[in-house]
Amino acid sequence: MPNVGDYVSSVAWSADGAYLAVGTSDAKVQIWDAGRAKQIRELVGHTNRVSSLAWSGTILSSGGRDSVICCWDVRKRRDEACVARLTAHEQEICGLKWSPCGQQLASGGNDNALCIWDSHFRLVHKLNAHQAAVKAVAWCPFQSNLVATGGGTADRCIKFWNTHTGACLSTIDTGSQVCALQWSRHEREILSSHGYSKNQLCLWKYPSLVKVGELTGHQGRALHMATSPDGSSVVSAGADETLRFWRVFGEPPLAKDEKAGLLSGGGSLLAGAPLGGLRSIR
Repeated sequence: MPNVGDYVSSVAWSADGAYLAVGTSDAKVQIWDAGRAKQIRELVGHTNRVSSLAWSGTILSSGGRDSVICCWDVRKRRDEACVARLTAHEQEICGLKWSPCGQQLASGGNDNALCIWDSHFRLVHKLNAHQAAVKAVAWCPFQSNLVATGGGTADRCIKFWNTHTGACLSTIDTGSQVCALQWSRHEREILSSHGYSKNQLCLWKYPSLVKVGELTGHQGRALHMATSPDGSSVVSAGADETLRFWRVFGEPPLAKDEKAGLLSGGGSLLAGAPLGGLRSIR
């Protein structure tokens, strides 16, 4: 960042891992060629920090503190790249995710709203069931029209939505601020990370919503999560300035076949293993 006080406010990899999108506090969106470690584009369309980014093929969507979502076609020239400006939110966009099939975009805001957009950038639903900011947004990997969202401290709930109808299918009151959500790729489970007061991670079965286990260790809010390439482990990033690695999801089906007998019955590793982090990095 060229100016003192400016900072990186969001990052997102393209699906092929070749490009990294970077949102900045001075309202810019940068695109970097990861292989060459070189910035190749700068996209200007926001008037405040870029707090969330999401890719869908060659479309990059960016959500800002200016309450606007800009959708960029990265193949186009700079002056033609912004193909849509979405303005249904009234406050900062803090959660933004394209569905795996690229047919819908979910956006969560500090205005407590969840918006669902189609692939032509038309608003399909604006849902106001949460009572706090919607930062945690996660699309289900096994049902294309199912998205999970989590609310902040005044809400504490995870909600599951049918994005075709806009219906809320179920709700979990977690008792804590919901910071992030990650679905398992192998089992019908979802992992949530939390802030005040326990800073824990919780694993839930879907659709029964039974809590399988609780993971503790962070001394501050567990703000972010990411799943490993094989889908078996999750890393959480906390306000305590630590990264913690958890072997929380079951192994991929192929690995299970190779280890027949070690994981009889399948399911999460939490079912037969002690809870805890693999490793903590500060």
